[in-house]
This record gives sequence, structure tokens and C-alpha cells, in this order.
Amino acid sequence: MSIYISLLRGINVSGQKKVNMKELQSLYETLGLKQVSTYIQSGNVVFSCTDKSSVELSALIEAAILKHFGFDVPVLVLSETALNKALKQLPFDNISVTEQGSQVIFSFLSGVVNTKDMVLLDSYLTAGEELESSVDSDDSSNAQVIYLHCPNGYGKTKLSNTFLEKKLDVTATSRNLKTVVKLCKLAKECHS
Repeated sequence: MSIYISLLRGINVSGQKKVNMKELQSLYETLGLKQVSTYIQSGNVVFSCTDKSSVELSALIEAAILKHFGFDVPVLVLSETALNKALKQLPFDNISVTEQGSQVIFSFLSGVVNTKDMVLLDSYLTAGEELESSVDSDDSSNAQVIYLHCPNGYGKTKLSNTFLEKKLDVTATSRNLKTVVKLCKLAKECHS
């Protein structure tokens, strides 16, 4: 069994695309996915599966959500290894999960962005913000992660999901450091 984490984009925000987590968990189980657990209302699901890749799982889950709930939801599926690697590669020094966990954002992209476009993002940073990126070439989805440290809060940065999607022509879904740490822990618990 391989452990995966799916990140749903844009659900339960301002009353739009309402998805109940228990209902979502049941939907995953009807797809034959095992050890399904959800974490908070933003669409984080940890599960196990034996015979599908991250890309296949994304397509399967997106189609099931459309059929069941009646709206499109982009779904990015990462392997447990890819999520752990994204956390280990956090480029910022002296970051405390407890104190700065909501100030450090992982934006997971649906594809790889060229270096030139990434450099252009630097001009949108405000004082104190830091931006780095990495690509996980070991993950079959070939997902790219953008790391943003926004000490003034994510609500004040220009580099939101929507902004990244427009500037980089990809789908982006973001989670803060606290959430990424918790999802890694939940994925690890699937082994016991």
C-alpha cells in the first residue's frame, strides 16, 4: 500500500463549493481507497491505495467530486514521500512550527514553472517576505512547490493562490506549515 495526500483547491471558502468532510471521506472509500482520513475543512485527505499513480488518482477523485457534488474541484495528489520531501526541503532557517507555522506557506503547483517566471515573482514580494521553490523530480506528478515566508501574514501578501495561478498559468493550492506537518504525521500513522 502506498500512502497519498490529496489537496483540494478552493472548497469551503466564503460559502462556495461546500463539501462536508465526512461525505468526502465516504466518497473516497467508494472509490476503493483505504485508510481515508480528512484534516480540517479545506480539503486535505490522507489515504492509501495499491494500484494507481498520483496523476491517475487526481483524475479519479476530480471526476468523482464532479459527479457527486456537481462542481469542478482541482485535486493535487502527492505521495507521502513527496510531501515529506517538501517539508524537509523547507528553505527558511530558524522557523518554529508553533510560532511561525501560519506564516510559512507551501504552494503546490500542478506543473513545473520555468525559472524566468519564478524570478518575476520576486518583484511582488513586500518587505520581510521570502520566496523559494523546488521541484520533486521523484514524484510522478512532477509537482513544484513554492515556499513563501510572509511574516506579516498570508492575508497581506500579493502571492495568493489566485495570483500564482494567473502569473504562472498553473493550478496552485496552498497549505501553511502547521497543516503540512500535521498531514505528514497523519500519513505516517497510516503505517501503524
